[in-house]
Amino acid sequence: MSSQTIESLEVHIDRAEELYDLLNEAEAVLRQAALTRGSAGIRVTRHDPARYTFELSDTVPFGETWEQPSR
Repeated sequence: MSSQTIESLEVHIDRAEELYDLLNEAEAVLRQAALTRGSAGIRVTRHDPARYTFELSDTVPFGETWEQPSR
């Protein structure tokens, strides 16, 4: 049996009042994945006010979360 590590999550916000809870939850899931992997930080991209991508990144120091400007 093999285990898979989550490498990225996309968060869609339906109601403004759930913004911080959903973003914090996504970061917690990726932080656990980074610990399992033993390296990589978390890069967050805000595409618009209702859509964010969280992903493990070797360009972000382990244990840190950085926001990347959307493209």
